[in-house]
Amino acid sequence: MNKTIALVDDDRNILTSVSMALENEGFKVQTYLDGESAYIGMTRLPPDLAVIDLKMPKMNGEELLEKLRKKSSIPVILLTSKDDEVDELLGLKLGADDYVKKSGGFSIKVLIERIRVQLRKLEPKTVSQPKNILTVGRLTLDSEQLECEWGGKALPDKLTTTEFKIIYELAKRPGVVKERAYLMNIAYKQDNDIEDRTIDSHVKRIRKKFKKIDPKFSAIETRYGSGYRWNIS
Repeated sequence: MNKTIALVDDDRNILTSVSMALENEGFKVQTYLDGESAYIGMTRLPPDLAVIDLKMPKMNGEELLEKLRKKSSIPVILLTSKDDEVDELLGLKLGADDYVKKSGGFSIKVLIERIRVQLRKLEPKTVSQPKNILTVGRLTLDSEQLECEWGGKALPDKLTTTEFKIIYELAKRPGVVKERAYLMNIAYKQDNDIEDRTIDSHVKRIRKKFKKIDPKFSAIETRYGSGYRWNIS
């Protein structure tokens, strides 16, 4: 079954060129010129992945992403035209899975490959494989269903696929420090254009989700200058 991609950008040229390229690759495409219509459309017909421009009229990309994350954990790739990191980091803190810069030569091929990377994370394992449950202290992770429980209770806000991969990698070897670059490779395989600081934004959001169910959550320890490790309290 063909995957559906939602494109949200107020630039009609980008919408046309990207949607044509995606359709040529076998994807179904929904296009929106502003965040407001996109939110309505994606609520009625949820896509498999969304590509969202940050700067738009009526409702910008940050506002749209924030509203989507209250209802959905679909992969989201942000488009930004700025060269600094402010927009990218803010978007990641709000729950984006990746971002692509439109400045400096926008590559549709790069965008499509990043879309494929995110969609591959959603692919189910074969039925013949046993259910993979990892239990570490109060944490239980189901890598087939991408479900996470803390103290026997599901998190109020579901982890995104990228967040799940990061916490699974930390928890499977408690006490072992995992460097940022290593965690980035786990979360963004075959993508060398992601900066190490991105992992900090993901970890901050993961902690926030756990603290909604346990305000004293401290299992993820920051090792300054190195990375992160999972501690069993």
